[in-house]
Amino acid sequence: MDENLREIVLGLVAAAITASAGWLARSTLWRRRLRRKQRFFGMPANSTCLLVINRDPGVDEWTVAPNDVFALLELSALIKDCGARAEVVGHDAARQGFGERTEICLGGPASNRRTAAHLGSLLPGFSVELDVEPDEAKPGVFVVGEERYRAQKGAVEYVLLARLTGSQDREDPRPVFLICGQRSITNQAAARYLVRHHVRLARKYGRGGDFCLLLRVVNSEAYGPDVVELVADVTRAATTARE
Repeated sequence: MDENLREIVLGLVAAAITASAGWLARSTLWRRRLRRKQRFFGMPANSTCLLVINRDPGVDEWTVAPNDVFALLELSALIKDCGARAEVVGHDAARQGFGERTEICLGGPASNRRTAAHLGSLLPGFSVELDVEPDEAKPGVFVVGEERYRAQKGAVEYVLLARLTGSQDREDPRPVFLICGQRSITNQAAARYLVRHHVRLARKYGRGGDFCLLLRVVNSEAYGPDVVELVADVTRAATTARE
């Protein structure tokens, strides 16, 4: 009887040790992944991320398009996962420099002045020809270097997703993320792409690596923001001023 009791006790102890080791391993792995995520987004615990929202260009009143609201919800969940706080501010009220805290700008230059400012100072090789097709129904043409990308509404539309730090006199500058789409549904698609693929992007570009990706949203009329393809890494062309 004593031998059986000893075996039972040893079995329970072994099971407890195994469970504790497994929990410790999972906890360590979770913390490691969280730190990598925080470093990539520049959002350590208890920090603040500035969410700069745009205005729906299709209406006269100050309104955020429904797809942009969905994008903000996905980005807010991402910020919360990092243990940071989201501070939402309108594009016309964000009058400050960048690099002190992470910033996510949503929308193209027609609906977001902050995006327009960042494009002018950080991406001189990228522009949006707003005068060609100036509204939501007829989105502007993207020009990257010598290439032009015109949307076919509901069939093929483009969005620029960029992580930028610029040249700043800061030891550890926080990044600016730009989500600049031809339509609001492409903004949501790029936000979802960033949330889903941040691990791969962090591995490819590293903690402080800037990048500028051109994404294509396919058949949004049928698939919404779910079918997204990478057209090209246009970092070099977008960050180089055209002659």
